[in-house]
Amino acid sequence: MFSVHDLNKSFPTPQGKLDVLKDVNLDVYQGDFIAIIGESGSGKSTLLQILGTLDQADSGELLLDNIKIQHLHENKLAQLRSQYIGFIYQSHHLIPELTALENVMLPLLIQGKSKGYAQEQAAQLLTELGLSERVQHPPAHLSGGEAQRVAVARAVITKPKLILADEPTGNLDETTASTVFSMMRDLCKSQNVAVIMVTHSQSFANACDKVYALKQRTLSELTF
Repeated sequence: MFSVHDLNKSFPTPQGKLDVLKDVNLDVYQGDFIAIIGESGSGKSTLLQILGTLDQADSGELLLDNIKIQHLHENKLAQLRSQYIGFIYQSHHLIPELTALENVMLPLLIQGKSKGYAQEQAAQLLTELGLSERVQHPPAHLSGGEAQRVAVARAVITKPKLILADEPTGNLDETTASTVFSMMRDLCKSQNVAVIMVTHSQSFANACDKVYALKQRTLSELTF
């Protein structure tokens, strides 16, 4: 469903070129739940940015449903992101002026779906995530765990093929993080959505289908 071949990325510095990713390869199948672990600064977030078409690699090939995406025009990339990819970040990045329901509706409205359809789908998702009584609350009136569950709903509302999650539970306490992770995993599994999640939590990584380590600029699968 999603393939990465020989991906390389570097950044210029006053001291010269800094290599961040070197010959990274990754195959993702529909419904995979993948964890990527690694030390801070190892390039995990950079890799997710490139996979999400928000940054460009220096070289290599990215294929999404056999579409070569690394050289598409920005307008085409924006359409592809809207159709195929959902994002979940460490901070929920909800729009403060909107309610939980409106935040989740927004991606569907951007796609041109009707307000009634968007509202129905968003309400259903929020109910699945245990937030039926919080749909009309703005983000400021939600707990950290509730806000992150809204962010999960917003990411999956368009039924993307791939979710990219960058430390999605990093700002939460252990109990709340476990709840949010379990709900995210179960929801994505039920919708057969592939997930690539960057995490520092070994326990969450162990609960994934596959675990990769990014170390010394290269990505390798771990076996247990």
